[in-house]
Amino acid sequence: MNNYFDKQYELRYFEMNKFGVASPTTILTLLEETAADHCGNIDYNLYQLAEKNIGWVLLGGVMQMERYPIYKEKITIRTWLSKYSSIKGCRENIIYDAQNNIIGRAKGLWVFFDINKRRPVRIFDDIIKKWSFCSMESISVVPLKQMTTIEHPDYEAQFKVHKADTDLIKHVNNIKYLEWLLESVPMEITDNYYLHTINGKFISEIYYGQSVISSTKKSSDDQSFIHAITTADTNKICAVAETSWRKV
Repeated sequence: MNNYFDKQYELRYFEMNKFGVASPTTILTLLEETAADHCGNIDYNLYQLAEKNIGWVLLGGVMQMERYPIYKEKITIRTWLSKYSSIKGCRENIIYDAQNNIIGRAKGLWVFFDINKRRPVRIFDDIIKKWSFCSMESISVVPLKQMTTIEHPDYEAQFKVHKADTDLIKHVNNIKYLEWLLESVPMEITDNYYLHTINGKFISEIYYGQSVISSTKKSSDDQSFIHAITTADTNKICAVAETSWRKV
């Protein structure tokens, strides 16, 4: 397969959790950095797009990690587009260690977005022309489609949206959603298990100044949970997810 883009990283100290292993938010950050560099590689970096009031917004996706890299470990993220429509593209990712072993996979559905009008727009023809595509999928897990409702959560955490939580699109960045989700997972899970799979869907935007509630409920399966991020004042669902965890 030649229709891909590779980016190498060396994991840094501040990207580690308390056990010296990269956190899930670190991996999601590196996946998005790779996607951003892939955009720049075809002369459409995110700030150039922002000058046209355009950006990419993540609608949902799946991340599955067999293990998380450790401090100073070198990894390679390979990304490509597997399919697209007039306004959306499906981005695939495979994460390799230095020995070329696959340690993680991810898939995300991204929409081309008018920042001012807050709605999808048609992808530029030049972007489609310059980006190469491959129909191969990185992971067979189907992205979450159903809205998960949590009537009686087992765990909750509340947060105020700060300026630093927002991004170029003028809303809360999706990495912050993952951070909020993890904060409502009980410590006996996060201390003894690692996040193996997360399957999430974004439903509505969150902005600076709002307060949100992260809710988690134990699923029927062992070490699996369902999650929801809602606004504190109206209980509007902004994001939902399912996670599964494996013993460290």
